[in-house]
Amino acid sequence: MIKLDGVKDGGRIAVAMSGGVDSSVAAALMIEAGYDVVGITLQLYDHGQMINKKGACCAGQDIYDARTVADRLNFPHYVLDYESIFKQSVIDDFADSYLQGETPIPCIRCNQRVKFKDLLTTAQDLGAEALVTGHYVRRLATPEGAQLLRAVDYNRDQSYFLFATTQEQLDYLRFPLGEMEKTETREHARRFGLEVAEKPDSQDICFVPTGGYASVVSKLRPGSLEAGEIVHIDGRVLGQHQGIINYTIGQRRGLGISSQDPLYVIRLEPETHRVIVGPYSALAKTSIFLKEVNWLESSEKFPNDYSCFVKIRSTHQPVPAVVKKLDDSNAEIVFANPEYGVAYGQACVFIEKDRILGGGWISQGI
Repeated sequence: MIKLDGVKDGGRIAVAMSGGVDSSVAAALMIEAGYDVVGITLQLYDHGQMINKKGACCAGQDIYDARTVADRLNFPHYVLDYESIFKQSVIDDFADSYLQGETPIPCIRCNQRVKFKDLLTTAQDLGAEALVTGHYVRRLATPEGAQLLRAVDYNRDQSYFLFATTQEQLDYLRFPLGEMEKTETREHARRFGLEVAEKPDSQDICFVPTGGYASVVSKLRPGSLEAGEIVHIDGRVLGQHQGIINYTIGQRRGLGISSQDPLYVIRLEPETHRVIVGPYSALAKTSIFLKEVNWLESSEKFPNDYSCFVKIRSTHQPVPAVVKKLDDSNAEIVFANPEYGVAYGQACVFIEKDRILGGGWISQGI
């Protein structure tokens, strides 16, 4: 039986319910532990019109599934309409970021600007002592405040997506699945008799269930599919493209040009609408700049050169690097060895052993 640190027996717990197996099991475990559970689901878009779309979350079918779980386990469940806030804070940012030649991560923005902000406030308004989520991360309570740790199962670890969590939020959040593997979570779902026990995991960005990012951006920003040149780093024009939003840094396939040697997207130039390509070696980066840095370890504790590991993509294995704090919001990362395919708009997360020290957004410069 899972007990939450800092929460009294029988205390009220709010559970963020997406309608998936993870958050549903988190709620069931809290009921089993004897807590007074309240479920909260944020309706983020389409007012249920996505009910038959597979691979999405926080839409019609998932709201129905969350409510079904709440009814089975007999706890109250609230659905809050956050479509307008989600569009302004996440979807618009996603579209604008793509137009700037970046590769955004809307899931982090959603956690940062919606789920762990307004949802946390709602949980407090309901009198909850903590907000529980189904994320695969761990939380360690210390006298100096809670720490964020990677999940036991590195293959499921979601700490990369939570780097922007503030200390105040982390003190209030709880993650009961952080010590589990996914197979164990599904076993719990079957044990509780939950209909979502075999429900597939969400694979795509929730508001892009088909994975067609460019089509979504073009609908949100008409005229964004402006044609331009595909240019080799040596200056040769190799072809034409139909919009830089169709390309990402490091991309090799589907460039629309022919070449005897393999070519990769080296950078995107939104001002000139050019896609710059070149050999793999041209992707090498020895350092990068970060903006909007969130320090989960107090920034005052970081010396000018702090050695740790960093992760520059969600699927990236942590690599050794030095974090150079420039100010409270900006930092420079110097890699121990060159990294390839670094994309602006992605996050870079600082890791020491399993502890998340903070992170920031990869920027084109300070």
